[in-house]
Amino acid sequence: MPLAGELTSSLINRAADRYALPAAGVLRLWTCRNSPARHGGGVRADAEVILNGAGRNVLAELCGVEPAVLARALPAFTVDDPKISTGREASLAQVRWRAAGAVAGEAVFACRLCTARRTGQAQRAVRYLPRWQRVCVRHGRWLLDADADQPLEHLDLHGVPEVMAAQRQWTGVARRAGRAGAEPGQVFALAHAVVARWWEEALHWEQEEIWPHRLHRVAGGNAGTDLQRWRIVGRDPVVFPEVVAVADALLDPAMAELVWRDSGAGRPRPLPADGAFCRRLGERVGRDWLGPLSAVDYGGPLLAWMGEAGLQVGPGDVRTAVRAAVLASGTRQAAADWETLQAEADQRATAAVTEFNTT
Repeated sequence: MPLAGELTSSLINRAADRYALPAAGVLRLWTCRNSPARHGGGVRADAEVILNGAGRNVLAELCGVEPAVLARALPAFTVDDPKISTGREASLAQVRWRAAGAVAGEAVFACRLCTARRTGQAQRAVRYLPRWQRVCVRHGRWLLDADADQPLEHLDLHGVPEVMAAQRQWTGVARRAGRAGAEPGQVFALAHAVVARWWEEALHWEQEEIWPHRLHRVAGGNAGTDLQRWRIVGRDPVVFPEVVAVADALLDPAMAELVWRDSGAGRPRPLPADGAFCRRLGERVGRDWLGPLSAVDYGGPLLAWMGEAGLQVGPGDVRTAVRAAVLASGTRQAAADWETLQAEADQRATAAVTEFNTT
């Protein structure tokens, strides 16, 4: 039985386990046209397969599931590849290997307890899940990326209930973003870029105590001498509550008033010199170390933070996220004037993005 959002390759591996066969043996049911990416001699967990029409029928027969069921569950099942779906050999069951990230997004290890509950077997499975859906609230686990050569599939969150609470809070934030006309994923990405920048700076903040304490807890009690590795592996669950709080703040009318002029012009203003923006953000996030960030005087603070976070971003990404703040703010004529001013805003954003991405 497929899992919702499962990689097609993951289902094939689980089917092989069910028949007590090696995955390589089952894969011989298809003509393979290339090789998968590998880690340390083994196939990467996020290596995905694309099937042609005949190949999809073979998988459906192997699993004893209708193709329509597989199409609903497996994001890559209906993805086409002209190299195997056309030509003289299109009638043969064929498969091509691809990186999951290039097919349907980020791949993570599924919760084995959830897999056992669904299929009756606690096998390893890999699913497509965005970064804002990594918490298994049922079992208190943070699901880790499947693109890294490391032994862990999840981190235990029972010592950090605030992370699980943030997952529940995100549902409401996503709904608010949608009502404001923004893509929730882009708002999350923007907030994540901001907080990831703070995470790097936090190494030099002597007063910072929350994140180190949280990091030790997700590391099983103490990160010990392996702190640098844990800062990489544990960053996303550790900062998740703050990312959700910042995303929520971006949609708050009072916060938007500090970034956008109430003139109907829809133009961003510099961060207030008195630190009001960072102070209010600190109140919402629950932090007291945001004041120094207000010292930088730039007209697009959110875009600047994204640039400093080292992201290659496009003006459309920023515009969509900030548009939510504009619409949520209720500023006079902002929504009505937005489309008219969009081209002008794009020109300014393009120039800023180019500057950040090339420096």
